Amino acid sequence: MSRLPVTYESTAETLSSRFEQTYGTQPSIFRAPGRVNLIGEHTDYNDGFVMPAAIGFYTWVAVSPRSDRAIHVRSEEFDEALELSLQELSGPPRHHWSDFVRGVAAVLQSQGHKPSGENLIIEGQVPMGAGLSSSASLEVAIALALLGESRSEVSQFELVKMCQKAEHEYVGTRCGIMDQFIAVFGQEGHALMLDCRTLESEALRIPQDARLVICNSMVKHDLAAAGEYNRRRADCETGVSILRKRLPHVRALRDLTLTDLKAHQSELPEVVYRRCRHVISENQRVLDAASALRTGDLDGFGRLMCESHHSMRDDYEISVRELDLLVEIASECDGVYGSRMTGGGFGGCTISLVQSESVEEFQRTITHKYKDATGISAPVYVCSAAQGAGEWSS
Repeated sequence: MSRLPVTYESTAETLSSRFEQTYGTQPSIFRAPGRVNLIGEHTDYNDGFVMPAAIGFYTWVAVSPRSDRAIHVRSEEFDEALELSLQELSGPPRHHWSDFVRGVAAVLQSQGHKPSGENLIIEGQVPMGAGLSSSASLEVAIALALLGESRSEVSQFELVKMCQKAEHEYVGTRCGIMDQFIAVFGQEGHALMLDCRTLESEALRIPQDARLVICNSMVKHDLAAAGEYNRRRADCETGVSILRKRLPHVRALRDLTLTDLKAHQSELPEVVYRRCRHVISENQRVLDAASALRTGDLDGFGRLMCESHHSMRDDYEISVRELDLLVEIASECDGVYGSRMTGGGFGGCTISLVQSESVEEFQRTITHKYKDATGISAPVYVCSAAQGAGEWSS
């Protein structure tokens, strides 16, 4: 059984001490959280609705200025250090963790923010490849560190958009805006219902007698390398392109109802039809889930989570056997309102909404049954919604 880190002070102290030993100076420290998406998968890049929550796994960045125009950066997670010249940041994705640092620095520079030379040490606590948005967490933490040391000021919305642009252009993943948004705007104790077209959001309190329980299948995915994420996005764009000929008002799948889609089913390739059906129905599930949270209807919220998983499994085809198994086991446990895979898919984690009093038994049951079926020990993280990114001060 695993729990999210709670000793943030010790993390900051250890990172600061390591930085002083390496560079001989006292650093500033910034951090940004990972996230779990409660419902609303693959809707963000379709101008739709999502409902993420920040979680208490953070990417930490210690930083101090240099006198030259270079970024010296060390990743504790990869046990690797390298140097980037601020004059030589361009180029396609290199499929290396440094793409995130390079990309953020390049975008800041291109938009008039002039990062100076910096020494950086990165301490990542967000599990990679688990669908908990380690990439956006890293991007936002790096951006805050570079902006903080250069004394540049940007709005939170600008910060979100710059980090998204860095992932598009330098990492090669055409992500929506959800991950960067929740890393910046996350609120302790709340999920955020986000309109990805208008960027309007609503904080929705998660009842204190319910916990967010994340189960890591330990099946890793690399969306940028595999290209599956981009293929799903292309399928959605194909659907919009075809349907716009009949329905000129359509700018994105957000603008369609299931009735619209069904009326034009014969005009769409079968796979494209199913991709569109998932997104359109998922948008409605997010809206219904928000209504459920407002009234404290956790049973209704849980049913929507289960429907969401079935749609991702059957229509969007982004689940895998291990994720389906975790959802099946969770659904049979007492005190579970609902369960679904979360994140981009093809591995990663499930999210379950569980009654607080049932959490310990849920942990034992799902860990035991999953290992019996797969031979894999699945970490289980019991958490609550956490605060968004910022500078750490003890």
